[in-house]
Amino acid sequence: MVFEVIPAVDLFGGRLARLSEGRVVSVGAFGGDPLAAARSFVEAGARWIHVVDMDLALGGEFRNLEVVAGIAALGVSVQVSGGIATASEVELALASGAGRVVLGSSALADRAAAETLIARHHDALAVGIEADGETIHPRGRPGVALPFADTLAWLAGLNVARYVHTSVGRVGGLGGPDLDAIGALVEATNRPVLASGGIRGPQDLRGVASIGAEGAILGRALYEGLDLRDALAAVA
Repeated sequence: MVFEVIPAVDLFGGRLARLSEGRVVSVGAFGGDPLAAARSFVEAGARWIHVVDMDLALGGEFRNLEVVAGIAALGVSVQVSGGIATASEVELALASGAGRVVLGSSALADRAAAETLIARHHDALAVGIEADGETIHPRGRPGVALPFADTLAWLAGLNVARYVHTSVGRVGGLGGPDLDAIGALVEATNRPVLASGGIRGPQDLRGVASIGAEGAILGRALYEGLDLRDALAAVA
């Protein structure tokens, strides 16, 4: 199995951005242009681009679907996230050119609706697990907190195609991935898992690969000096 190294393109108002201590900050790399970033990643060998619509995650409304369509037009597979929680949001993302949508953790609070979406979209849907210790704590949704073990026990009975594990406390930092938590999810679900949060470079990628994850999502490190070619070569 090929270990996927997936660059992240985080968007706010159509421009590159990231979260820092709960605040949206602009990203100056690539002139702030998400299409320029995505084009560079595709030229370096990326097979997937992970697009985060922070306008949706923080404000509840898609504002970057044209950018998603532009990235998809580059001939790369696109995975869209940003707190996606409803059937209409899933459909909008897929219609924009996404090959896969990440169902945000807040959607897991409505089990009946989540089960319907998982059954309907299967491989076109990944289930997001925003982990904060023993709790699933969706960012941007302060009123939602789900017990980790109980939620996973429920999901184990469903036909989930894959999971995206996000270490909430490590997002936007460069402190390394939470290998214990990622490994626990891999073992508990026996499904493909993509890891996100804190990944700095080749050593971290090899660590994530060694515990059986399907791949890793790289964000801030790629905009602050890490060459995607080196990252891909590390796990080739």
